[in-house]
Amino acid sequence: MTYIPRLKTKYSEEIAPQLMEKFGYKSNMQIPKLLKICINQGVGLATQDKKLVDVAVDEISKITGQKAVPTIAKKSVSNFKLREEMPIGAKVTLRGIQMYEFLDRLISVALPRVRDFKGINNKSFDGRGNYTMGVTEQIIFPEINIDKINKVTGMDITFVTSAKSDAEAFELLKSLGMPFKK
Repeated sequence: MTYIPRLKTKYSEEIAPQLMEKFGYKSNMQIPKLLKICINQGVGLATQDKKLVDVAVDEISKITGQKAVPTIAKKSVSNFKLREEMPIGAKVTLRGIQMYEFLDRLISVALPRVRDFKGINNKSFDGRGNYTMGVTEQIIFPEINIDKINKVTGMDITFVTSAKSDAEAFELLKSLGMPFKK
């Protein structure tokens, strides 16, 4: 017997039928689903210190449970002392079981640890059914040891869905448990 994440079974048993009824889909293939979660962290001081990118890759790998890769600069920008092919950040793309496990940890553990948390912004949809949110501190994740970090950095988390509109994606993410502002 293989392991099935809690949110994946909740999606197939509860959320998908609700969405099908609410939006009046004729086929199961029309029901929007979460395709992937992309986590990106830019390291601004990477031009001075190359080890900061390695720290960012290590932190994102700990948070997600999947090996992150460094992002590379495509262009040289002399004002930022940035050269082409220089590592400037870290990213990871989660799919399948790891995606649902990360989403579960984000909703139930990490977001409640944010200071003065009143919910996430419901206006960060891109018009095509994808949602992006920013996290200002990586220390909200329990995998990060506060004593061992030297700099508090943020990251962007993008939820890519198969929804055709923002309303469908909003209902999908809200049903999965995302705490949107009222």
